[in-house]
Amino acid sequence: MDYLPIFIDLKNRPCLVVGGGEIAARKAGLLVKAQASVTIVAPDVSISTQTLIDDGKVKWVNGLFSDDLLTGCSLVIAATDNEQVNREVYQHAKKNNILVNVADCPELCDFILPSILDRSPIVIAVSSGGKSPILARQLRARLETLIPPAYGHLAEMVGRYRQAVQAKLPKLSMRRRFWESVLQGKVADHVLAGRDQEGEAILQALLDKTQPEQLQKGEVYLVGAGPGDPELLTFKALRLMQQADIVFYDRLVSKEVLALVRREAEQVYVGKQRAWHTVRQEEINQLLLTHAQQGKRVLRLKGGDPFIFGRGGEEIETLAAEKIPFQVVPGITAASGCSSYAGIPLTHRDYSQSCTFVTGQLKQGELDLNWPALVQPRQTIVVYMGLAGLPVLTKKLQQHGLSAEMPVALVQQGTTSQQKVWISTIAEIAEVAEREQPVAPTLVIIGEVVKLHNSLSWFEVNS
Repeated sequence: MDYLPIFIDLKNRPCLVVGGGEIAARKAGLLVKAQASVTIVAPDVSISTQTLIDDGKVKWVNGLFSDDLLTGCSLVIAATDNEQVNREVYQHAKKNNILVNVADCPELCDFILPSILDRSPIVIAVSSGGKSPILARQLRARLETLIPPAYGHLAEMVGRYRQAVQAKLPKLSMRRRFWESVLQGKVADHVLAGRDQEGEAILQALLDKTQPEQLQKGEVYLVGAGPGDPELLTFKALRLMQQADIVFYDRLVSKEVLALVRREAEQVYVGKQRAWHTVRQEEINQLLLTHAQQGKRVLRLKGGDPFIFGRGGEEIETLAAEKIPFQVVPGITAASGCSSYAGIPLTHRDYSQSCTFVTGQLKQGELDLNWPALVQPRQTIVVYMGLAGLPVLTKKLQQHGLSAEMPVALVQQGTTSQQKVWISTIAEIAEVAEREQPVAPTLVIIGEVVKLHNSLSWFEVNS
């Protein structure tokens, strides 16, 4: 971040605006909204500035800037059309350790005045760090359509009940769970629909019947993080990621996805890779159980889909045996995500009528697969974790009748900015992998549908 976004309490604190034009009027108007005590210094003022003065919202010093006007100021904004004056204001403010903003001059700013969406007491600020104010305003305009004014009413209602909730629910974790259920349920629905009284009645009823011990039960969320692109997450996955107290994540969860987890949640890496396990599966199962028994909301974040070569079933078996509540959220599995981003449909009326997923992990140098079932006409084969065993895989498939000319694709880190695709044949793909050295995770797609890659490939890396 170039700037730390903060909200400053300026109520009744002296602030100075240097300049009397339209820009100065806009800046002064923002300070007035923040209930600051605003003084404008300028020899002449615009109509908008004069209106602020006439309404008694700001004081006007009719004259030029002098450094004595900074005495006692908490913040100063320079918004004149004279670069020399603006720089002088900046230099005097810095000498006096006063926060200063020079309009349209980011290099002379301690802070940026953002584009603001005001749903008081909810306030959303959007800033481009001074690089593109117009873009920031466009983003705010989009938010205007997504966040109706009723959110302000909802926040006011929550504020009125904070002390009552705190008195009944002594622990912060209890209160957080209570408010999350309130703000995602019928209370919020009523208020956002303009039915404030109905919403408040439900809130009061919920508070009356809620017992502290109800909010101390642990739960586990088994969530599929998809193949890497955070935009492929489901709404439910995002919601549960924001509720977690602790997160156990594996090697295939991208840093972009992990960044969407609640910031306060503890993050624990339990990833595995070929021939090297950070934490054994049995230990992971026990970790989920132990933390849930402590009353925590535990997020198990797994790359792809947790039930497709993700061992998710083993993890929830342990929870079910101990009667720990859990939820399972499907994710876009690598076969679907990577093939789509590579422009390779897994089925196609002219090329493939079925698709088979297999794991290509070697056991003592061998692959134990149903080879006759794989070598079927008009079928696509998708091999997970098949990179290390690729020479064995391709040899066995040919021995069982697969044509040496069958097209094959390697899709490295599909759906991410590191995606790479190599196309060859079953006879030569192992040599391609040896030469190009793709890195895990790399998916292997075998079948006539691979021919469509050149015409259907749409995803451009870093686009």
